Amino acid sequence: TLNGLARKVGGQIEASHAELYAEINNPKKYGYTKETFLAVFIPNTYKMYWSTSAEVFVKRMVAEHKKFWNIKRISKANKMDLTPVEVSTLASIVQSEQTKYADEWPTIAGLYYNRIRKGMKLQSDPTVVYAHGDFSIRRVYFKHLKIDSKYNTYKYKGLPPGPIRVPDSRVLDAVLNYKKHKYIFMCAKPEYGGR
Repeated sequence: TLNGLARKVGGQIEASHAELYAEINNPKKYGYTKETFLAVFIPNTYKMYWSTSAEVFVKRMVAEHKKFWNIKRISKANKMDLTPVEVSTLASIVQSEQTKYADEWPTIAGLYYNRIRKGMKLQSDPTVVYAHGDFSIRRVYFKHLKIDSKYNTYKYKGLPPGPIRVPDSRVLDAVLNYKKHKYIFMCAKPEYGGR
């Protein structure tokens, strides 16, 4: 969440959690909405001075986002008929579905992309957890699926309004280089190894 992001960055630079949250909570200033602003932040190692203000931090993240979205990546997103924010949203779902094995990201991305192209509901459990705002939920039950939220991909077709986490740049690239296949469903392997 934006608040979680402000909490993590606060203390790493001079700007406090409150100052960062106030700046991050003003996404219109940067051309985004509260739902889409998480897409701007791409995890990486950035050299910054301790004295960095909240505004300078956010402006730097916006500049790094623009640098990341080069012509090659924009072209791949366009071929998928997705915007960079939509790629980030899809990547956030892919990474939330598979946190252990990066080699599965392109396959999972392909599966969700197939659902998008078919006009299917994404039916992603992590989006339901995000809709509830209770990140302690480890197992999604039918009672959780009743929540009326645009993030509930069991209820609404297509991508949610924005990312459900700050996705790793490797996941963004996995989405842009998704594996072409015909899968539309997945399930965990029975040995509980996380695949």
